[in-house]
This record gives sequence, structure tokens and C-alpha cells, in this order.
Amino acid sequence: MLVFAKEKLVFLAMPKTGTTALESALASKADMVMRNPPILNHTPAYRYNRFLKPYLEKCGLEDMETVCVVRHPIGWLGSWYRYRARDEIVGTENSTRDITFDDFVVEYCKGQPASFANVGSQAKFLTLGDKSIGVNHLYKYEAMSKAIVFLKDRLKKDEIKLNRKNVSPPMALTISQDVEARLRDRRAFEFSVWDQGQD
Repeated sequence: MLVFAKEKLVFLAMPKTGTTALESALASKADMVMRNPPILNHTPAYRYNRFLKPYLEKCGLEDMETVCVVRHPIGWLGSWYRYRARDEIVGTENSTRDITFDDFVVEYCKGQPASFANVGSQAKFLTLGDKSIGVNHLYKYEAMSKAIVFLKDRLKKDEIKLNRKNVSPPMALTISQDVEARLRDRRAFEFSVWDQGQD
């Protein structure tokens, strides 16, 4: 998470949406950089609004706006699946090395998924208690160039160069029609929230 006081902007870092690269590119301009622990770096909108926004306001930072990136649910799950197939965690309960992507998605659709598919929810990250979007500026990962244009303009930067960071291992992924239909049915709100991003 990054806070830009003068520009009245807070960048909320959704996992697996290129946020590490964005944070690296923008950190030198930020007044506050929250990298660790990960729970602080990846502060969701509902937690920001409940805890951090009131604190910033007490510090004189009022009328702050938030910006975040959201990824297509299948692409987002694919990134998590590939990331959890990396060598460093093979043999742990989070590893997806010996699990198909279909099985990963089916498990994700359950109310209480196994550890390897327990990756959270973009919809929960972005919404408030009434299910409304809790950020002012929401951009689709698939249209990152639009987010870059917004950030360049808001932060008065001539250039924002993204270097790939925290990249999931390359891997061909396929999802069966039945499993995709199940995902769209069980996690329909994930798709609804992604649809609200700018593209």
C-alpha cells in the first residue's frame, strides 16, 4: 500500500495484479510505503476505510481517494495456481504442483477451500459491508495502460516504467467448460466486481 499525501491518493495493493511492479515504480514518490507484513501491504478497502482512513484524517490527510487494480477472476486464479506451483513450496499444503487447474478452481469454489486454493477474494478485498465498491478508481489489470495514464496524471510523473516482479512461473492453463460454469455460478460476485473496473 502506498500513500501520496500531496496528491491525496492511496494505492491499495491487490495480490496477483501487478502490484509489486507498480509499488516498485511508485514507491520513491510515496509519502508512506507499507510493504511488510503482507497483511499491511495488502490492506483491503473495507479495512482501509474502517481503520486507516480515519487515522489519516486525524493526521490532516482528508479527502483521500483510493485506486486499485482488479484482474479477471480466471486470470487471477491462474496466477495464484502458477505461483503456488513454484519449486520452493513443493510438498507443502499450499503447493499446486500435483493438482490440475480444474481441481484448483473446483476447490476454490467451496465454502472452505483446502489450503492450496484458499487465496481470498478480489470482491471481498474491494467491497464494503454493503457490497458496494470501496475504492474511487478501479482499473482492470487487462487494461493496465489506463491505470498507468491515471497514475502518471495524478502523480505528475512523466513516465512509469514497470519491471516484472513476483511473477508466477509460466505454465499453460486450461479450464473446462463445466468448471468455468461452476466458477461463474458459485463466485458470480467476483465477475460482477471485475466488470466494474475501467477498461
